[in-house]
Amino acid sequence: MIVLTGGAGFIGSCFLWKLNRMGIEEVLVVDELTAANWHNLVGKRFRDLIPKQEFLPRLLRGEFGRPEAIVHLGARTTTTATDIDALLRDNYAYSQALARFAAEHGIRFLYASSAATYGAGEHGFREDALWELRPLSPYAFSKHLFDLWAAREGILQHAIGVKLFNVYGPNEYHKGSMASLVWQGFQQIQQSGRMRLFRSTDPRFADGEQKRDFIFVLDVVEVLWKLLQQRELAGLFNLGTGTARSWNELAHALFAALGREPAIEYIPMPEELRPQYQNFTQADMSKLQHSPAAHHFTPLEEGVREYVQEFLLSGRLYL
Repeated sequence: MIVLTGGAGFIGSCFLWKLNRMGIEEVLVVDELTAANWHNLVGKRFRDLIPKQEFLPRLLRGEFGRPEAIVHLGARTTTTATDIDALLRDNYAYSQALARFAAEHGIRFLYASSAATYGAGEHGFREDALWELRPLSPYAFSKHLFDLWAAREGILQHAIGVKLFNVYGPNEYHKGSMASLVWQGFQQIQQSGRMRLFRSTDPRFADGEQKRDFIFVLDVVEVLWKLLQQRELAGLFNLGTGTARSWNELAHALFAALGREPAIEYIPMPEELRPQYQNFTQADMSKLQHSPAAHHFTPLEEGVREYVQEFLLSGRLYL
């Protein structure tokens, strides 16, 4: 049996879809359902659904025996959240408890970290720069804190952590303001014919030329599957494409997928975002690409076209 936390969420439900495609149905989904995200479990095959707060004490009591693996994708993912106690409870303490249990019982443990831990990128985007990083937000700090603990306690000698960059694709419709700009831009274009991007607050970048490493969720789940299978692998791995693309390029890819001429409006960045905004991210993919989990990533234009034309335009929001 595989335990999958966050199994009704964006990436978690896509990974459940991948597990099902590989013939795996003995999956214990751990999550809190909402009026929206329950759709992500429709048509999926799994053993049971356990609420997040109920799961941990039952696991520690031994009610679920010894799972084959724990894939921990559940987290408080609002990057603008300011309730540090809640972030530490959900993203740090809960993760510690799962990691300890996995280590004590020899269970494969794979968890999601975040590219937000790299902060402004002043120390680059290599996994081995862990101790020098300076996160810019409480969310990023909560994820970084667990990475540090996992490294210090030796967890990462046997477990896998993936630093996820900017993920987009089906099953994200329920995320609101935390959904990718592909999803948000599609809604804006459908409603007004225009797409809004933040003006730059950094003289090094023109408006819309801030860059991120955008990765298609179907690539993410392929790599997660490979990492889960390669039990000799351990440590932190970046999970982006290795190529930074600008918001303008993303917008042009979206308009092209819709068969429209670009119409972009640049709007002021909210004051509360400015101190924590990452103007540039680009995963160093050397470690992953020189491992048995190496992967050929979908170019931005192809991923956006597939997402838009095979999902969004047809009203098919989830796998």
